[in-house]
Amino acid sequence: MFNKLSDRLTNIFRGIKTLNEKNIEEALSDTRRALLEADVALPVVKDFIEQVRQKAVGQEIYRSIDTGHAFIKIVNDELTHILGSQTAELNLKTEPPVVILMAGLQGSGKTTTAAKLANYLKTQLNKKVLVTSADVYRPAAIEQLQTLAKQIDISYFPSTTKDKPVNIARDAVQSAKKQFLDVVIIDTAGRLHIDENMMQEISHISDAVNPAEILLVVDSMAGQDAAQVAKNFNGRLALTGIVLTKTDGDARGGAALSMRMITGKPIKFIGVGEKIEALEVFHPDRMASRILGMGDIVSLVEEAKQKIDEKKAEKVHKKLQKGQRFDLTDFLDQLQHMDQLGGMEKLLGKLPTMPAFAQNKINHLMGDKKNTQMKAIIYSMTPQERLFPAVINGSRKRRIAIGSGTTIQDVNQLLRQFEKLQKQMKRFSGNKMSKMMKQMKNLQGQLPPGLGDMFDKM
Repeated sequence: MFNKLSDRLTNIFRGIKTLNEKNIEEALSDTRRALLEADVALPVVKDFIEQVRQKAVGQEIYRSIDTGHAFIKIVNDELTHILGSQTAELNLKTEPPVVILMAGLQGSGKTTTAAKLANYLKTQLNKKVLVTSADVYRPAAIEQLQTLAKQIDISYFPSTTKDKPVNIARDAVQSAKKQFLDVVIIDTAGRLHIDENMMQEISHISDAVNPAEILLVVDSMAGQDAAQVAKNFNGRLALTGIVLTKTDGDARGGAALSMRMITGKPIKFIGVGEKIEALEVFHPDRMASRILGMGDIVSLVEEAKQKIDEKKAEKVHKKLQKGQRFDLTDFLDQLQHMDQLGGMEKLLGKLPTMPAFAQNKINHLMGDKKNTQMKAIIYSMTPQERLFPAVINGSRKRRIAIGSGTTIQDVNQLLRQFEKLQKQMKRFSGNKMSKMMKQMKNLQGQLPPGLGDMFDKM
């Protein structure tokens, strides 16, 4: 979502070595232009620039040995402030079942987000969840939510286009009570625009079920319009938070930067893809770091812990400890792990900014399309070929290429890459990996916050 803005800001701040009032103003002028082009609301931009100016021309920045880094820290702190300062958690401490009401315009991704949130509560917080649809105007929305509930194996309270939305919501909560469930998520009707009937209906639902959370689902691609929609909803409903969807698209990012200041409500989640797992808790400090090209290593480590198959990872670890060879089946597992983390593009998005040529080279060698191609090639091999790649002669390469829909050159390239990787993995054989981990722990005090803790738990 912030790729273009991140590139612009990174270029602005990269050349700053020393600071005076003149180059501070130049940097702020370029920053103002970058934020406006990213569709950040003008009042937000004005406030941000003024706050940075006041701190940058004050005493604190000139006391710093590295004024360039000190300036970037000021910008980072102000971005974090605009985005909400602290992570806003869901209110799940009320008497169960906790009711969560989903509001938003049609097309914002509200129904899908309701299912994603249910999946998050089930898998990450171990909650028993029930979902229901009060969108009686769109049969497809009811069917969609029912299908998604079945897919993620959570309870679903049925509804039809003949039912009254208030009755659906009230009956769903009663059903959840009888089943001793923890959370009820109610998907409400959306409209193509905000209208009085829509607001009255959702207000009546809210009065009937007394939700602990009213989450507004907003399409981040809408830019400044998204912030205005949030402002209008907030004027009529007791919103407790915002969910930004489609943040993996080609959005300019202005919605996220404008939302908190305009509405006063925290962004609680962001949708980062189409998959049911593609919902992330919104961390203002981590997002500010990503915008400034400093990456989000902590989120990457947390995601890896959640999604990587520990048994498979342990299997490879023990295999290397025993001095056994890393084979193509192991390599296939690593490619599948990459998919579980969202692919190379998403991974690079959470790493500190690197030169464009380096990113292009990585994408060429290990990008998402290349990843899919390499998996297809390995899938076309026999178990013996995966275990002993040396047996793959010319005729076998032709068979593998045909089976995978690739060329012999593609097969050769994979084998060359694997051979290099296999040599690298030899460095971790025997007890070398354990020694390396001890060395990493010794360096813990020199590592950035978050990374030290990660190695301490290994």
